[in-house]
Amino acid sequence: MALMHTRAPAFRGAEFPCLTDPDLFFAESPADIARAKELCRGCPAIAACLAGALDRGEPWGVWGGELVLRGAVIASKRGRGRPRGSTASHSRRAVAGV
Repeated sequence: MALMHTRAPAFRGAEFPCLTDPDLFFAESPADIARAKELCRGCPAIAACLAGALDRGEPWGVWGGELVLRGAVIASKRGRGRPRGSTASHSRRAVAGV
């Protein structure tokens, strides 16, 4: 009985949305990031893509349908500029002498 080798199916480049518009997967805007994540949903390599990005410690981008920053998955990208929240209000109170 001969052993048969099984191969993973060969995928065409058109099946990988990241190959048709790679800049989208490294975008700055939340809308573009959401679009890139959506395009990943139908990709046949989604799990391998994310695993590879995490193994390599990718510095940024959408990989396997997730946003990666400094080698870790994050929920969303923080906007540019000064952070909102208690830090800003605390600073205003300190300046006002409250």
